[in-house]
Amino acid sequence: MNATMRRVVIGTAAVSMALSMAACGKAGDKKDDSSSSSSSGGKTIGLLLPDSVTARYEKFDKPYFEAKVSELCSDCKVEYANAAGDPAKQAQQVSSMITKGVKVIVISAQDSAAIKSSIQTAVNKGIKVVAYDRLAQGPVSAYVSFDNVKVGQLQGQALLDSLGSKATKKSKVVMINGDDADPNAGQFKKGAHEALDGKVDIAYEQSGLWKDTVASQKMSAAITQLGKKNIAGVYSANDGMAGGIANTLKGAGISGIPLTGQDAELAGIQRIVAGTQSSTVYKAFKPEAEAAAQLAVNLLQGKDIKSLANQELTSGSGDKVPSQLLTPVSVTKANIKDTVIKDKLYTVQDICTGDYAKACKAAGLK
Repeated sequence: MNATMRRVVIGTAAVSMALSMAACGKAGDKKDDSSSSSSSGGKTIGLLLPDSVTARYEKFDKPYFEAKVSELCSDCKVEYANAAGDPAKQAQQVSSMITKGVKVIVISAQDSAAIKSSIQTAVNKGIKVVAYDRLAQGPVSAYVSFDNVKVGQLQGQALLDSLGSKATKKSKVVMINGDDADPNAGQFKKGAHEALDGKVDIAYEQSGLWKDTVASQKMSAAITQLGKKNIAGVYSANDGMAGGIANTLKGAGISGIPLTGQDAELAGIQRIVAGTQSSTVYKAFKPEAEAAAQLAVNLLQGKDIKSLANQELTSGSGDKVPSQLLTPVSVTKANIKDTVIKDKLYTVQDICTGDYAKACKAAGLK
């Protein structure tokens, strides 16, 4: 091969290599763009929970949800925020999720009405919204929770069962409901009234705002108004408030009367063992969180959700929402083993700490 021909061949090879490298560079650039898109929200699901006071959200709902999303979609990311009981903060968190480019938002609304405009804004940006545990107002794509009216019915019936023969139309019951801004609170209240009305005298009824301190104050007011010897039992909408109520009852020298709760919090279970709370309602957090994760991933991937959300509820804004409702369970001292322990929510060791060891032994928890 002469020198001229060698130069032509070498030159052609060099051009070919340059074109190949350029093509690789473009492919690499495309891959980087895809990675950037993913990190900025391409496969990101937002999880917004309402408060950190209720133990379940941080301890159970969040990790169960994240684990299920990871199982269903290995390259999906969960962007998390907690409103810390502040509706305005939660609205800001929705805005932040929109800015980050999330494709689906799962939200347990701190205030179901106040969050409506934020949800509308998200939906206008093409984001799907799943209402979690509380039915938020606005154009949500799906809702997952428990049958909340049933929860209230279970609470009311548990109170009647604990009262036994003392459940008469003259028996004075104190009723401390949840926050009126939470649609669940109204449903719990409705169910409880269905169970209690006409069977006992609901002599004092107030909202405890889901706060133990407020519930404690309301209980003190009830004792002052009714007299401590005239209170047959207390309906508390959740375990957090029941804790405050139990302390107030103890401080007033009142013992041995039924006190309901909800959420199967560890402290609530321990009070049931000790006899200072009569019942709670167990809403298994894992299946609820996993159901929400499945709905979110399906919506993210454009899959059908009809088989998952096969009921329809109407929200406070009049929107018809495909819903998945799970079944709650009443928990008393008699079935702690068959519910929260069986489901590994808590171990006997978790419940039967030093202060409760003797009561646990008497209850057959070993």
